[in-house]
Amino acid sequence: MFSKRNKLPISNEAGPAALGGAVLGGLRRISLRNTFQALRHRNYRLYFWGQIVSLFGTWMQITAQGFLAFELTQSTAFLGVLGFATGAPTILFMLYGGVVADRLDKRKLMLLTQGVMTVLAALTAFLTFTGAIRPWHLILLALGFGAANAFDAPARQSIVVELVGREDLTNAIALNATMFNGAAVIGPAVAGALYALAGPGWCFALNGLSFFAVIGALLAIRMREIPSKSARASAWKELKEGLSYAFGQPFIRGLLGLIMAASLFGSSLAAIFPAWAVKVLGRDAATNGLLHAARGCGALLSALVIASLGRFQLRGRLLALGSGAFPIFMIIFALVRWLPLSLFVLVGAGFSVILIFNLANALIQSFVDDRLRGRVMSIYSLTFFGFMPLGALWLGQTAELLGEPWAVVIAAVGMLLVSMGVLAGTPSIREQK
Repeated sequence: MFSKRNKLPISNEAGPAALGGAVLGGLRRISLRNTFQALRHRNYRLYFWGQIVSLFGTWMQITAQGFLAFELTQSTAFLGVLGFATGAPTILFMLYGGVVADRLDKRKLMLLTQGVMTVLAALTAFLTFTGAIRPWHLILLALGFGAANAFDAPARQSIVVELVGREDLTNAIALNATMFNGAAVIGPAVAGALYALAGPGWCFALNGLSFFAVIGALLAIRMREIPSKSARASAWKELKEGLSYAFGQPFIRGLLGLIMAASLFGSSLAAIFPAWAVKVLGRDAATNGLLHAARGCGALLSALVIASLGRFQLRGRLLALGSGAFPIFMIIFALVRWLPLSLFVLVGAGFSVILIFNLANALIQSFVDDRLRGRVMSIYSLTFFGFMPLGALWLGQTAELLGEPWAVVIAAVGMLLVSMGVLAGTPSIREQK
């Protein structure tokens, strides 16, 4: 039945047996026909293929930038600082970015932010090719990318429902993760090989070129005109309205808590992959790319599974499953020293974390009022992108003091404790259809 207060479906099932049985039963519904439902929408098809190319370049940039930073400084702590620099503008500007996304044409806003990131990628390539690149350049460029992303992410998250409608929203979000993590498999692997063969400059140059794909797609999209309001409250009042709405709903508040835990304690793991490849596994830049790619491979598989389920009724249970499995995979990863097994464990970690991010995103967007969508998704994006650099900062510092394996174990325990607390305190999350 439904709760009249929050319109959330309530289930009478409880307990681990019911959870496992429901999950296994629902997984039998996996269908290739369901996987690409959202691509029947022309606008989404254009967006999807443009983003795939752009994200391929983005992952090349991320992978090459991290290893270049480690080569220049030989410091795990600096990797954490670099990760924090990428996300610091997110903390400062992303909530305002949500207000802007609700006020402006999201497509035009994204054209502007993607253009800015194209220039930044070209500048990174120029500095690297000329041999002028220094660690402080990387920090400033990371701040620039972070500032552009603070306005791009809320628009990117909230435009999806305008491209596909509510009925295919969960599938579209899963396909978004599919393209993101498909790029995360190929991009880092190619970047690692290209870095070793030709240097990092070509990775940055290809990233700059890749932005033209998504810019072209956005120019080709034809959006339905949405009449603007003649009178608006101040930006500050609109921001407060969005915050009050999101944190006044226990359901949304709990989902944001899970995203916070996964970002602060889990996703920041990738920030220390360059140091892990060299110091823990005794390898090189190519191994750094493989670590990123393995995690991306698991995430891609997870996103495809979610998309293949179609309009399924297991979202809350799968979200709870991912919240428990992810920290366990992190602990195993911290204990392993054999590269093939490390890669296998990262596949499991990537699979689990996408269950958290994808399904939390879909549940929030299914619940939120359209009028507040940009602002609420800016809070989601702030939680996702904002806590990730904070996690990178503390994880890098902890790894410098205690060693990389201990830092990962501490992060995994933190993730597990927060997830258990959120799921126990907000049972309606696990009960979602």
